[in-house]
Amino acid sequence: MYILLVLFCHPDRPSPRLWLPGRHHRKHGSGERRIRFARIIYIKGFLAQSARSRNDTFDDFMDIQVILKNFGLSEKEISVYLALIELGPSSVREISAKSKVNRGTSYDILKSLIALGIVSYYNKESKQYFVAEQPEKLLSAIDQKKEDLDEVRENIKQSLPLIKTLFEKQGGKPVVKFYEGSKGVRQIFEDVLDEVSSSADKLYYLYSSATAEHRKNVYGSMPDFSEKRIKKGVKVKIISLGEGGQLAGLDERKQMPIGSKDLKATHEIIYAGKVAHISIDSNGEPVGVVIRNEEIHNMQKTIFEFNWSKL
Repeated sequence: MYILLVLFCHPDRPSPRLWLPGRHHRKHGSGERRIRFARIIYIKGFLAQSARSRNDTFDDFMDIQVILKNFGLSEKEISVYLALIELGPSSVREISAKSKVNRGTSYDILKSLIALGIVSYYNKESKQYFVAEQPEKLLSAIDQKKEDLDEVRENIKQSLPLIKTLFEKQGGKPVVKFYEGSKGVRQIFEDVLDEVSSSADKLYYLYSSATAEHRKNVYGSMPDFSEKRIKKGVKVKIISLGEGGQLAGLDERKQMPIGSKDLKATHEIIYAGKVAHISIDSNGEPVGVVIRNEEIHNMQKTIFEFNWSKL
């Protein structure tokens, strides 16, 4: 039950006094109206403040959930962890009831949170109680995760040759991937840089029939491609079937005389056991196809080298 106290000026008294609204004041008409008006203003302000407080609390709660999800916890793990923080030291039964996660799953989750170092437990009167560790333990858990990931990364790095060998043994069948738009073509360029920069000779081969205008469309997805290529020490030999482009560094260019001057914009990139074809569709958007196959790559490389030697 709430008692509303209103400070107002009585119509017959100029000085403000504290009044408790009640029936015995109703004979003063103007005072009655002032009380009603003050009461309405107070209630409206109270409700608005309460709504803002609830909204702020809800927003903070959602922010915490997002942070814990980014940390790597599942929805049920988040529910159990937040329930434990709110309850304090509690049994599995209490945590399960609060989080609305069944008892068996709650127990398994608590064990995983203990492994992360953000929950601990103790026994009291033959009963097990769980308690959330200080929030700073989350930072320690992140540091541990980083160390674990660094170790996994190093193990994968050492195993890459074996993994790549297994990856490439697919019965000699070519693997074909299709890419659309600027983002898709950017993936091809990034793959060229990553694969060639880790190869022994750091060299790839390129056929280009693109005009200067079409080259802007193709390389628009990665306008700093040449800069990145040079920074990684990647070399390229280019045979131009159209207007010759400018040399940027670590590149060689020769021009192949052709009869037709109406060639469609096309790039063929021969690199790291793959052959990529990049072109422009009817809407002026770049599209690409990458074929991963050693035999096809070697054949295209042989043809390129023959043409290069004749120019």
